Amino acid sequence: MENKNSICKNCEQEFLGEYQFCPYCGQKSKDKLSMSVLFYNTISNYFSFDARFFKSFIPLMFRPGFLAKQFVEGKRLRYLHPAQFYLFASVVFFFLFSFQVREYNQKVDTVLKKGLEGGAVMKFDTITKKTLDSISIKNLTQPLNDKQFITDIKANEFVELDSIINETSKENMLQTLHIGFDKKKLDSLVASGASEADQLKAIGMNDDAGFLQRRFFTQMLKFLKNSGGGILQAFSDSIPLALFVLLPIFAFILKLFFWRKGSFSHHLVFSFYYFSFLFTVFSINSLLNFIWKVPNWIEWVFVLYICIYLLIAVKQFYRQGYFLSFMKTGTVVFIYCLFVVPIAIIIMSVSSFLFY
Repeated sequence: MENKNSICKNCEQEFLGEYQFCPYCGQKSKDKLSMSVLFYNTISNYFSFDARFFKSFIPLMFRPGFLAKQFVEGKRLRYLHPAQFYLFASVVFFFLFSFQVREYNQKVDTVLKKGLEGGAVMKFDTITKKTLDSISIKNLTQPLNDKQFITDIKANEFVELDSIINETSKENMLQTLHIGFDKKKLDSLVASGASEADQLKAIGMNDDAGFLQRRFFTQMLKFLKNSGGGILQAFSDSIPLALFVLLPIFAFILKLFFWRKGSFSHHLVFSFYYFSFLFTVFSINSLLNFIWKVPNWIEWVFVLYICIYLLIAVKQFYRQGYFLSFMKTGTVVFIYCLFVVPIAIIIMSVSSFLFY
């Protein structure tokens, strides 16, 4: 009996009907749309949550540099692809991290709201009191400690007088931090439905302000109307995008110190696996914090393990001695943490404020 030919719905090529898969594109010959096809195949394609994941997880956590070394040597189907592992680990971490950010965001919003509603008048020209600095406080309180000149004041009165002087100094110092506009006036303009131009003028924007200055005051107005709400959420939302930029920068620094140890793609593979390791450790820490409050000494153990892991990974992947690996790893981390990360945080903070 002759088998009927089938036509692939994907590539529209004709093949024998006895084939379960199209020999041209690989799609199933009779692949009916179902919930399994819709969700399981999507997860499998994007996250490869199969045997390769479990085969890669243990080496990632306990064999530093092994997966990166295996991948650059050509063993690329046995273990999970570095970019896929990074994507999966980062998605899991930021999913768990979002619950903590939500809690922190509520606390920050509450503090900012209380702080912005606390001071109504915020004008520089209303500050007339002289602020007491630390030297003035010391000179003022010095005679209090000299019993040769003061004998009729009791010990508890010394403490009370000293606290009054310091508290007065703190109040005066807070006045110097006030923003240069009248908060009550702004609130009245908002309540009366005044135009945005009038509101911007009330917080100090000039009529001839440029684009950046106008953008800054517009976001400042939004910040004040929301009582600072959402600023932390906007900052946390920018972290995943920033890490996609920080990862190749880390690989580039590795390239500078290990110039003869492969092309840039080799260092990028190492960076993908190491950042996947970091996300996995952070995810484990977050899960433990959900179950019970992790003691500080355990978190320090995690930090120590991360540092030792990087040193061993560099030594194994680049095949250099421990001393040279230690020196280069320390320098790479120093440059990355002292220059790259702070600059990235500043850029993220500014962009979060300007676009939140």
